[in-house]
Amino acid sequence: MSTMLRDTGTVFVRAMRTSLRNPAWLVISLMQPVLYIVLFGPLLEPIAGQLGGANAYQVFVPGILVQLGLFGSAFVGFSLIAEYRAGVIESQRVSPAPRAALLLGRVLRDVLVLAVQGVVLVLVAVPFGLDASVGGVVLTIVLVAVLGGSLAAVSYALALTLKSEDAFAPLLNTVLFPVVLLSGILLPMTLAPGWLQAVSDVVPFSHIVDGARSLFAGDFGAPDVGWGALFTVVLAGLGAWYGTSQFRKESG
Repeated sequence: MSTMLRDTGTVFVRAMRTSLRNPAWLVISLMQPVLYIVLFGPLLEPIAGQLGGANAYQVFVPGILVQLGLFGSAFVGFSLIAEYRAGVIESQRVSPAPRAALLLGRVLRDVLVLAVQGVVLVLVAVPFGLDASVGGVVLTIVLVAVLGGSLAAVSYALALTLKSEDAFAPLLNTVLFPVVLLSGILLPMTLAPGWLQAVSDVVPFSHIVDGARSLFAGDFGAPDVGWGALFTVVLAGLGAWYGTSQFRKESG
């Protein structure tokens, strides 16, 4: 266990240093959700009642946080493809470090970055009128960070499998676009026709978005919160298993 923690910390520090040397991508990944709040959020204020709350940002910001978790984590695999091409992954795999540490160190970096971005996003929304439970905001950021960690692990595993940006990018776009639309990230799915709501119920991320909105409203005992937390934990477990198994497979 001590070896696992030490090697995970070593990989985490290296990944964090790499990110800090080139912070531009952190700013770029945060620009899209911030622009949604600045340019799209005000359009929702007149229809706040139809969205299910007195405050439009209380409904909108949780969805944007989940979107940040989706896109901020799903694309981290591009960095692994670059490292693979540069021989970094090969040098790490011949080391005695546990395969799980090679993955976990990178995922912890992504989780930390995602949590910081989430805090910044909430702070940007406050001047626009965000009125939410402080405890709910904190729990939502934790929820999104865990979700982001699971997606980052899957992203690294897929990148290690495909080893090509030309294959990786279309796959992400094909999956993420319908997920964003069906999760009710921009608008609650209660506004959709019945058949579309039924399709949305099959998508786990829609329950996570609903749970985040309940947390922002301070309704900690809502069923949506329990379902959202359950799906997040399940996705985290599956992501960790798939990512670790792929690292081990590549080392075999």
